[in-house]
Amino acid sequence: MARDLLIEVGAEEIPASFILPALEDIQRVLTERMAAARLKHGEVRTFGSPRRLAILVKDVADAGEDVTTEKLGPSAKAAFDKEGKPTVAATKFAESLKLQVSELGRTQTPKGEYLSAKVQEKGRPAAEILSEAAHAAVHGINFRKSMRWGDVDLAFARPVQWLVALLGSDVLPVVFGDVKSGRTTHGHRFLAPGAIELARPSDYEAALEKAHVIADFSKRKALLQEKLRAAAKATGGQILEDESLVDQVTNLVELPNPVVGTFEERHLDLPAEVLVQEMKSHQRYFSITDAKGKLLPRFIAVSNTPVRDEKLSLQGYERVLRSRLSDGRFFFDEDRRTPLLERVPKLARVVWQGQLGSYSEKVDRFRALAVFLAERTGKNDQRSTIEQAATLAKADLVTGMVGEFPELQGVMGREYARAAGEPEAVALAVFEHYLPRNANDSLPTQDPGALIGLADRLDTLCGIFAIGKAPTGAADPFGLRRACLAVINVVLGRGYRFSLSAAVDEALKLLEPKIRDIKRKAGEPAPREQVLEFFRGRLKALWAEGNRTDVVEAVLSAGFDDLVAARKRLEALSGLVGRADFTPLAVAFKRVVNIVEKQGKDVAKGQTNPEKFRDDPERNLHAAFTQARGKVADYLKADDFSGALKEITGLKPAVDTFFDKVTVMAEDKELRENRVRFLVEIGALFNQVADFSKIQAEAAAAA
Repeated sequence: MARDLLIEVGAEEIPASFILPALEDIQRVLTERMAAARLKHGEVRTFGSPRRLAILVKDVADAGEDVTTEKLGPSAKAAFDKEGKPTVAATKFAESLKLQVSELGRTQTPKGEYLSAKVQEKGRPAAEILSEAAHAAVHGINFRKSMRWGDVDLAFARPVQWLVALLGSDVLPVVFGDVKSGRTTHGHRFLAPGAIELARPSDYEAALEKAHVIADFSKRKALLQEKLRAAAKATGGQILEDESLVDQVTNLVELPNPVVGTFEERHLDLPAEVLVQEMKSHQRYFSITDAKGKLLPRFIAVSNTPVRDEKLSLQGYERVLRSRLSDGRFFFDEDRRTPLLERVPKLARVVWQGQLGSYSEKVDRFRALAVFLAERTGKNDQRSTIEQAATLAKADLVTGMVGEFPELQGVMGREYARAAGEPEAVALAVFEHYLPRNANDSLPTQDPGALIGLADRLDTLCGIFAIGKAPTGAADPFGLRRACLAVINVVLGRGYRFSLSAAVDEALKLLEPKIRDIKRKAGEPAPREQVLEFFRGRLKALWAEGNRTDVVEAVLSAGFDDLVAARKRLEALSGLVGRADFTPLAVAFKRVVNIVEKQGKDVAKGQTNPEKFRDDPERNLHAAFTQARGKVADYLKADDFSGALKEITGLKPAVDTFFDKVTVMAEDKELRENRVRFLVEIGALFNQVADFSKIQAEAAAAA
């Protein structure tokens, strides 16, 4: 009979950012162990709060499934001597399976006949499997930081206080340090501190709710959001949406209780981002705005317990914020005493990356690269704005405000540029060169900031790859994946047309004094190839979210140096692939590719000679091809890739007739080579849009 499983680790308050990743680790390890043991189960749910990490697995089978496998032993030739008697190899194989040689069978394989035996492996009892799996899951959590306590020779995010491990009504033996598993959990630290005995796993969630703990993260988050909106509405305002802050606060409390406080209106003359950051970063307060998005002098703090004396509680919240805002005003006023341009020399003393130099050197590089990009994108009329904004772009890093709140870099640069009397276009570019800061952020609205941001990120990408510190696995300390996606999104969003490889070459040229002496591993690709391949990988992952992977691969294989053109080719090809008549076209082109790949290597390069054609089908195809090539060239110049594809598709009947009537691999060498060269030219025409050989014809048929 199936039973439910509950594992809970109770601890002192776990940092909010640790909880969700820890639950993912527990679920991954536990379910992988169950799958390996062939132990079937139903729904899996996780629960997490500051004092607990838990997992509930429904309907766990009583035992793992039995499985029968075939074991292969020595070959029949090696298993018996000339007289037909078993050799040592045969007897040892039989003994390993606790069988007699006479009980072994024989199995025919591609390599010949082998001795074999069918072995049945009984599934282990669920309790035995789960005790081991739970131990592995609890001990296998990868916390970003962990600690040791007392005499316990184990590390955890915070000291472990209790363990619950129940399979149905039975306690599973699990130990962590000096804590042994049982059926006792605990509710809210202040509202229900007593022990709670669980009869079975299914009682867990309801029992905790009675003890003032909303253990399910999603439910607790929804409750918090509901209360936040209600509290903001009661003030005549609305909550400033901040998903990351909501998640963080959700994991700081077990029962959310918002209270509304106020701060002095005089602080509203500070930049809104400063106020929001002061409230968010240090205090985890939520900001309130009016209907137009303007900040109100109010905030919402979230307590872990209902507030008995709201007035007294608010005094504490407001006193702390008052001090923080006073500090912010001090930084803001002090920073403005020194014009932003006068701070630029200080960047020479701030290291960007040990091998790549200071921020001053980085600014010099990306300023020059931004000017290069402006020339290539036809924005050279904005050169003076670009140069001045690039010079100031990182100067706010040496201000007091950004030193206190690194998240405000760019924001403060904009404000301090305005305060120093810089043109608004310069101030805006200083801020916008950081955009987008994440996947949900907006793109730059003006060219100077966009081009400086591209240059800054390309300098980072090329520099870090050049010194051999490319991302590995999940590790990406320099944020290269984010930087690469930002480049792609800005280029596509702004519609910039320039050669990506040329921009990479220019970035590496500017980096040359820093990277010329870097030693590389034997056989390692050059930085240029690594960076371009990195872009290829990001594009493939990005575009595969909304398109067939083989179509994406076909487009990228034909080139992506012009990102805007590559996306247009993708859109055009995706539309064509969905048509019913596409599959025969893909098949026809693959025939072209196959012949070129097999025979093209042995054919000297050169132009097709129409005078050497002997058959009407090849003459007809050449005439159609010549006409189509001219039209395709015109379509490509106009970025009309759908028109180009339509023209290419029109060649299919002539291509089919050619293959049906013409022998490409003719005995006459000159004739054969001329026909192969012709097919090479046809393939090149197709490849101006996409490498059709990458498209799965079977998938196209099913589309």
